[in-house]
Amino acid sequence: MIDSIMQYQFLQNAFASGIIIGFIAPLLGVFIVVRRLSLISDALSHVTLAGIAGSLYLSQSVAALSMLNPLYLGIAASVTGSLFIERLRRVYKHYEELAIPIIMSAGLGFSAIFISLAEGFSSDLFSYLFGSVSAVSRQDLWIVVCIAIIVIVFLTVFFKELFVLSFDEEYARASGLPAKWIHILFMIVTALVIAGSMRIVGILLVSSLMTLPVAAAMRIAKSFKHAIIFSVVFGELAVIIGLVSAFYLDLAPGGTIVITSIIILLLTILVKKVSVKGVLST
Repeated sequence: MIDSIMQYQFLQNAFASGIIIGFIAPLLGVFIVVRRLSLISDALSHVTLAGIAGSLYLSQSVAALSMLNPLYLGIAASVTGSLFIERLRRVYKHYEELAIPIIMSAGLGFSAIFISLAEGFSSDLFSYLFGSVSAVSRQDLWIVVCIAIIVIVFLTVFFKELFVLSFDEEYARASGLPAKWIHILFMIVTALVIAGSMRIVGILLVSSLMTLPVAAAMRIAKSFKHAIIFSVVFGELAVIIGLVSAFYLDLAPGGTIVITSIIILLLTILVKKVSVKGVLST
């Protein structure tokens, strides 16, 4: 496996992108789960699909756009969707959760239209849906690197503010924190991570990498920092094992990464139950 990675550039791109995504997705996912916003990642992934499908349709219809990387329009759609979700949450102040199915429905609707206009699924679109080891280009890798830098800078600068907002939003607002703008930035960063992860995990499965490692970490973590550490570790394990399995078994990496994450989650639940029984028996 190591020899193949050293020999083929597409494997270098896939594994480098995967390792970076395995770090930033669960890292951001901890805040998403704690703030009970897990379904937002699903909504934004469907909006991203609309952007990808639209880009593939435009590349077929407009010769000048034939070389356009679909990732760019996917990122633009995801960021736009995140801003609309935040806007709708303020429109429906007492029913904020309505914003998520509204945007998700819009994303699926536009996706269906663009896929129909593009005359159905293509191999490119399938790789975006479920990920592909061979489809990650060097340009995609650099985009993921840039997104990772943005995420790390954002979390470094606003870690304390996000921590307070995650556990007590009312206190954060009362203490004078710019909660509205921090939340908007958080949504934009989340949109970037979702769009950047789709080449490896796939649009339809990317939310799993942001939530499953966190769900596993929360079973055994004893503090918020421990939850972050375990989430990143489980995310990296899922990505590495998933990519290796996908390479040898010729499967879509999104599926193998998600199934590995589920296995890790089940193991942590089992370990937790065994440890609790051990304590009770003593």
